[in-house]
Amino acid sequence: MAEEKKKRIRGFAGVVSKQIEPLNEIEKFKEDFKDRTIKILLNATDGKNAALIVIDKGTIRVEEVENNPKENLKKKKVGWDGRIQAKTNDFVELLTSEDLSIGSVVGKVLTFKIRIRGLFKALTLLELFKY
Repeated sequence: MAEEKKKRIRGFAGVVSKQIEPLNEIEKFKEDFKDRTIKILLNATDGKNAALIVIDKGTIRVEEVENNPKENLKKKKVGWDGRIQAKTNDFVELLTSEDLSIGSVVGKVLTFKIRIRGLFKALTLLELFKY
């Protein structure tokens, strides 16, 4: 029997996937997250799809979620623990900055460029960038 083909992730979720999924090769990441299960939704409000980052006991993957209609992004439907919403440019600016820190994130929140729900779970994203 032929092996089932993995669905190709496109758009914003595809970019996030290419940045995040190489963490599966890092032993320190696997060790640090071996007891944690977290889902973080990154929604680029001006795009067609959102990216759901799933950390499940030492492995990480990204799933594509359509963001129209808005009901697709509800916590009850997707099951996210933390959500970060911003325009694509603000995500790119934030994730490519060399001094990604809680301070830079708080600055974006205070200027209403980023909206966060489930703050402490969403800040797990900052932990991922130390690898």
